[in-house]
Amino acid sequence: IEINPSINAIVIENFEHALVQARELDEHPALFEKSRVAGLPFLIKDLTEVKGLGTSYGSSLFENYISNKHSNIVAKYVEAGLPIIGKTNTPEFGLTLTTESAANGPCRNPWNLRYSTGGSSGGAVAAVAAGIVPVAHASDGGGSIRIPASCCGLFGLKPSRGLTAIENTHAESWEGMSVGHVVSRSVRDSAAFLDVVKLHSPHLYPLPGSPDSFFDTLAEGHSDGEKLRIAVQYEHPTGETIDEECLLAVQLAARLCESLGHHVEEAAHPVDHAIAGKSMSRLINTFIYKSVAKRAETLQLELKDCPLETSTLAMASRGAAVSAVDYLQARESLLAAERQMRDFHQQYDVIIQPVLNKVPAKLGWLDMNSEDLASYGGRFKSYSGITALANGTGQPSMSVPMAITAENLPIGAMFTAAWGNDAVLLRLAAALEMAAPWTGLAKAAS
Repeated sequence: IEINPSINAIVIENFEHALVQARELDEHPALFEKSRVAGLPFLIKDLTEVKGLGTSYGSSLFENYISNKHSNIVAKYVEAGLPIIGKTNTPEFGLTLTTESAANGPCRNPWNLRYSTGGSSGGAVAAVAAGIVPVAHASDGGGSIRIPASCCGLFGLKPSRGLTAIENTHAESWEGMSVGHVVSRSVRDSAAFLDVVKLHSPHLYPLPGSPDSFFDTLAEGHSDGEKLRIAVQYEHPTGETIDEECLLAVQLAARLCESLGHHVEEAAHPVDHAIAGKSMSRLINTFIYKSVAKRAETLQLELKDCPLETSTLAMASRGAAVSAVDYLQARESLLAAERQMRDFHQQYDVIIQPVLNKVPAKLGWLDMNSEDLASYGGRFKSYSGITALANGTGQPSMSVPMAITAENLPIGAMFTAAWGNDAVLLRLAAALEMAAPWTGLAKAAS
């Protein structure tokens, strides 16, 4: 906790109540037999509601807002015996690739305090990488688990759509594009926490191949008859330039998979990322407008008068203009992408790609509150553009630490599997971790 002022990972503290929670656990020893994670100090991303705590969503618009209920995923964590010690930093509404909101200030990378943690789960990864907690809640609506995990040398899995839920039991946050899970130092911990929050709603999302326990499935490994067919992609699907150090991480991942006996070959991506990206943006803009408009009505504000960062206001304004036809066309576009990826995974079990186009950015480079929206948009596009598709198609996707840059910053490689094949990714990640271990702890934690 002493390191937090230097990295600004925790923006809402709940230490006293967490101590009460921990003492109450001592009175229920049976819980420790049922829950592998009971008693671990835990942090919730400040886009997710915890009863009795503030939820700022990284925005001045939600200043002084106190949650009156637990989000679905938080209720599951509490039931599993996790004392919640606070909430972590996030950009406004989780809408960008770094964590530097005007409301809560920048979150600094524990590997180098001049650099960004990535976003939007920046506070979560900073807390884990700095050793404050071993695991922290995170969410991913376009790369928000995988991007910061890559920037801070952690393991980050975005689960399949329908496997977890953030707000309720129907898993439809942002049309199912945003899902909740954790960032962690080990694959084993990620699997244990996935068991805590997975939904049991087969009538909603009948996930193929979902095991009773992801933690237990790690012990199964891959037999000689279960070698994976892995595609690798070195080119950006929309033609953006990818830094050599990011490509090196992908090359290392491909070679490591080959050394484990998997079949690896280059393959073109089947989906038009530009079209899918526009469809996702249209849907997200609509959801942002809905959230902002509801809060503005409560505060009796016009949209133009809401205390929002420049790019958020622009997105909400675009969302207000989306018609029902526009919305349905965007959904149809993403359904087409889902079908294309389903066909692709008939040939390949996994695809490896870069997480980001560039090495971790310096703080201030990507300013969500910039008056120059064209410059902001250009930098956003040049930095990312690959992670979001898995959110649109609902596939599981993970960032695995692979390399260290010349600036001594970590870089991950991204692995994506067919919808419902989360266990395939976890077993692969565990094998990669055993073959090429990573520490998960940054310089600031030493």
